[in-house]
Amino acid sequence: MTKHKKHISRRKFIGDSCAALGYTTLFSSLINLKAMAATAMNNSSLITLGGDYKAMVCVLLGGGNDSFNMLIPKGNTEYNEYATTRSNLAIPQNDVLQINPNTSDGRTFGLHPSMPDMQQIFESGNLAFLSNVGTLIEPSTKTDIQSGAVKTPLGLFSHADQIQQWQTGRPHERTNTGWGGKIADLVQSMNSNQNISMNISLRGSNIFQRGDDIIPYTISNNGSIGINGYGESGHFNTLKTTALNTMLERDYQDVFKNAYKSTIKKSNDANLEFQAAVDAISSFNTQLPEYNNLAAQLNMVAKTIASRDTLGFSRQIFFVQIGGWDHHDELLINQSNKLAEVNTALKYFNDVMTELNVNDCVTTFSVSDFARTLTSNGNGTDHAWGGNAFMMGGAVNGKEIYGNYPSLALNSDLVFDGSIIIPTTSADLYMAELALWFGVPASELTTVLPNISNFYDTTSSVPPLGFMNMS
Repeated sequence: MTKHKKHISRRKFIGDSCAALGYTTLFSSLINLKAMAATAMNNSSLITLGGDYKAMVCVLLGGGNDSFNMLIPKGNTEYNEYATTRSNLAIPQNDVLQINPNTSDGRTFGLHPSMPDMQQIFESGNLAFLSNVGTLIEPSTKTDIQSGAVKTPLGLFSHADQIQQWQTGRPHERTNTGWGGKIADLVQSMNSNQNISMNISLRGSNIFQRGDDIIPYTISNNGSIGINGYGESGHFNTLKTTALNTMLERDYQDVFKNAYKSTIKKSNDANLEFQAAVDAISSFNTQLPEYNNLAAQLNMVAKTIASRDTLGFSRQIFFVQIGGWDHHDELLINQSNKLAEVNTALKYFNDVMTELNVNDCVTTFSVSDFARTLTSNGNGTDHAWGGNAFMMGGAVNGKEIYGNYPSLALNSDLVFDGSIIIPTTSADLYMAELALWFGVPASELTTVLPNISNFYDTTSSVPPLGFMNMS
């Protein structure tokens, strides 16, 4: 029997353990160290906000959602225009789920038939849409773009560039800091817990949540990632836990070894603290949908929110993602399946937030690489620009469509290069509205969004778009 036993040397054991630390914990350790830097800011204008809890949940629809088949014209005149342009990709008029905004421009709109729950949430006043939003450096018309009179975002229509710009709020440059990270730099000191980043990601490292002092704390659908096997049952896990505890409790003469040990120990302690907090949360009465990964991500977001008092958070930003929206082919069936998953997940999350009595404190919003061409490429659509987004939560001034839903006629002044819609609302305005609600002073908006002054007077008493209740 012994000849089959794998020999584990002391050197290999330590090496494997350090590898586990490096991949699952060292990155989180940097979060803890950077999070502490936020306490030094002592920004009194932020600290005086005090005590109340707010969370933002960013839902990334990775790949570029064809959002003019998500929010759809339904009235006869506007639908005929839509159907002519979209041809074989048009959703049948009778299948479009009508919505009834409080404010109307005379046109009638509806949602994709895979979104019945979102239709109900909209009608209840807890969900709104923002139409024709996109990355812009400055206000741009078709004439301006064609003549080169305005700067356009770097790498326009490129997945890599556009998804980065939606996360950074900086379409004029390529950077590794995001607007969610910049916000966290400003408000992290409001949290009593400085061991765990307020920016929590369910989908690994991302630019959106990375600031100058803050990087995201990465967790899984089941909670803290931690050190593989630490504290778990089994002979090898027991040996690993004992060995790691011995290393972490030792005082090293070498200052670098001691600093590394301290960093790992703080990270491990934070992982254990986080997992203990979420494990203490009872199951929600709202049933978690099966086979819905987005709902599973939002379930862990909900558990973290439910642990906010135990963990010491008054501000948090979450990042979740559902990929697979790059529908160059088989758009109708693929998008239908994706929107059904989003619809079910958002219904679940909305119900859980209501169950926890925090619906007014949590705002969920969507971003995507870009919208897609209005015309069919045969069976799908290609990369485009302006599109539609959604915002959900009790603080959202819901049952409204914000921005300007464009004419979908191909001869429109907003259509260029065949069938690409030019955004009429800058992504900066979208981000600024959320930042102000979250507690960022208007005077700090340019720190978060350097181009915001091209679209909004930061000294104004009127919010950028009005979809958030700022009171």
